[in-house]
Amino acid sequence: MKTPPKIISETLKLAGTSVELERRGKGRSLLLLHSEDGFEFDLPLLDNLAKKFEIVIPRMPGFGKPSLPNYLNSIDDISYVWLDLLDRLDLTGVTVLGFSVGGWLALEMASKSTSRIARMALVGSVGVKFGGAYDRDIEDIYFHNAGAVRGLRFADPDKDPHLDLTDLSKRQAMTLASSREAIAKICWEPYFHNPSLRNRLHRVDVPVQVVWGAKDGMTAPNYGRALAKALPDGRFVSIPKAGHFPHIEQSDQFAAALINFLEDTKGAR
Repeated sequence: MKTPPKIISETLKLAGTSVELERRGKGRSLLLLHSEDGFEFDLPLLDNLAKKFEIVIPRMPGFGKPSLPNYLNSIDDISYVWLDLLDRLDLTGVTVLGFSVGGWLALEMASKSTSRIARMALVGSVGVKFGGAYDRDIEDIYFHNAGAVRGLRFADPDKDPHLDLTDLSKRQAMTLASSREAIAKICWEPYFHNPSLRNRLHRVDVPVQVVWGAKDGMTAPNYGRALAKALPDGRFVSIPKAGHFPHIEQSDQFAAALINFLEDTKGAR
């Protein structure tokens, strides 16, 4: 049995805040931007990716020990901190892999500068509004009850990784509460999008794979198709029998789609 790649954890001071991050593997840099639920820290896929990439996983402020500073009020604000992180670590030719809110964060970063970014894969990304003022592009997870939210986000809601919270320790429960509070603060108004971002998508001048669960009820597949179409080099792929987190529900199909994209764009920058 092969030994899993060693995980190196560190905390950096950046732009007036503390950033916790993990690094694992060797090779070209892959920046993983986690979702609002943080499922991605334990993806089995990471061990395989770590054979070819050095994976850098920063935690959004509020998800680790550092609290969310008062001056960080939006994903747009955090995108500047993450660009500073790429500069601090001197990463170039970076592959960015973003999930849901992490995909939004990736788009915000790339709309400002792709000088250190070679390509991006966005999974169930939010962050952009395509419909009119009264159209619900992104379902309101704070309006519906917990059961309805599970049904929106998972094709099989009974397998929601957060379904049973009763076994959490007090520390784990407080950590989860802190992360949800941080997401509510930075994504509530406007709700899970930046009105200005759509008009900056033409600046994302790198290949982007948009990956979507075919049964996503939080952001419908048509939203993903619209996002791919709005990008200069956007490609869309749908994962059957999956909701908003296809990498959780259909991990093998997701891994195949991601690897195909990485192979197709391995010469990017």
